[in-house]
Amino acid sequence: MEKTLSNYSEAKGTSTKNKLLQLIKEGQIDTVILGFCDMQGRFMGKRVTGTYCLENDLDTGTHFCNYLLGTDFEMNVPEGYESMNWNDGYGDWIAKPDWDTFKVIPWLEKTASIFCDVYEMDGTTPVAVAPRNILKSQLKKAAQMGFQPYMASELEFYLFTETYETAHEKEYRSLQTAGHVNEDYNLLQGTRNEPLYQKIRQYMDKAGIPIESSKGEAYYGQHEINLKYADALKAADQHLFFKHGMKEICIQNERSVTFMSKPHHEWTGSSGHIHLSLTNIHTGKNVFFAGEDASSSMSKTMQHFMAGVLSYTRDFSLFFAPNVNSFKRFSPNSWAPVNIVWSKDNRSAGYRVVGNDNHLRFESRIPGADMNPYLAYSALIGAGLLGIEQELELSPEFKGNAYADPNVKRIPSSLHEAIMCWENSGVISKVLGDKVAKHYLHAATVEQQAFDRFVSNWEIARYFEQC
Repeated sequence: MEKTLSNYSEAKGTSTKNKLLQLIKEGQIDTVILGFCDMQGRFMGKRVTGTYCLENDLDTGTHFCNYLLGTDFEMNVPEGYESMNWNDGYGDWIAKPDWDTFKVIPWLEKTASIFCDVYEMDGTTPVAVAPRNILKSQLKKAAQMGFQPYMASELEFYLFTETYETAHEKEYRSLQTAGHVNEDYNLLQGTRNEPLYQKIRQYMDKAGIPIESSKGEAYYGQHEINLKYADALKAADQHLFFKHGMKEICIQNERSVTFMSKPHHEWTGSSGHIHLSLTNIHTGKNVFFAGEDASSSMSKTMQHFMAGVLSYTRDFSLFFAPNVNSFKRFSPNSWAPVNIVWSKDNRSAGYRVVGNDNHLRFESRIPGADMNPYLAYSALIGAGLLGIEQELELSPEFKGNAYADPNVKRIPSSLHEAIMCWENSGVISKVLGDKVAKHYLHAATVEQQAFDRFVSNWEIARYFEQC
């Protein structure tokens, strides 16, 4: 089956509307997934039959209840959202296919997938709060300024020999990681799970999601996979497709995986590093590189861009660290940054400048693997473009151990603090618009309130007898 389908693949898994209909008529595809990204960074949607695709024009999209962009992680429907509520009856929005994202899914039989953009019921007005639309809005701004961002994600995660069902039955305690020693770059230890990782790399390649490398990470059962750079929208799509697909492959192999930032207080956190460069939309050249004869390899454009990112990291921190657990990862000497500084090839800094010449770029080490890629990408691009507009001056390169300097600006230490930074910011609404700013502020507030009401096992064990 995989071999047959690969013969139809264009650009390793991508295809067009006509090719999809051809595959359906030939019996190669009988199920099409129409999906979009929700606020939490999950792939949501529905499966339609091949027969339905032949009898209906998919260009008109498919309806879904608008509550899907106003839930919490447990799919509750909190009050307080302006765009979706009981007063308005939780109506429908439309998910319309982006045909450039069509993929045949190698690990699911006779199944294809298409990412959709979300529209109001008129079918032409983009829903402002939809994550993919937020990123497209920032990319439109970049294009108007003559730039096209190129980006890539590096994702760390934990693999378990448990299924998701057994992990749930054990209440997520005493879970068995797929490894028992620190696996960082350890090829021998990586071999234990290589049959699964090799399968994931091969499947992703067939689906048009190129993976550059994978390696063991710094704790038991922890691993990292690096996705190849692409234009920002495609890179975010690849990020979402990879995470969703890896979970499906793990389910098929009686394994589970988590992209939580901090699954356990004793474990190393899981990062979601982002690499970013800007190209000239007309020439395709990297505008971050000043040229061979320049006194500094970093162009003024790169310096202004990075100055914007550094200046507004705290403002946008809800998009880099979106939930309560995200902030548990930020800890000194933990490989996760705590200070908002830049440095060349220095892993203690929040932002690391890497690459040479036309490959010059910076790496944000701040997001965790739990980020929503569309939102995190949007924050970096939006903050950077604002830095260019304001011609902000880049601070000098930080030298030394960034963990040890108490005088530099720090990443918010909690969701509470990040909410305050967002709420008091003078740039969030300017960059994202009032509707988006209010929507995601409410989402974070709901998440914080849910946590604040919960009594943990740690509290009971610490205070039950002693109070």
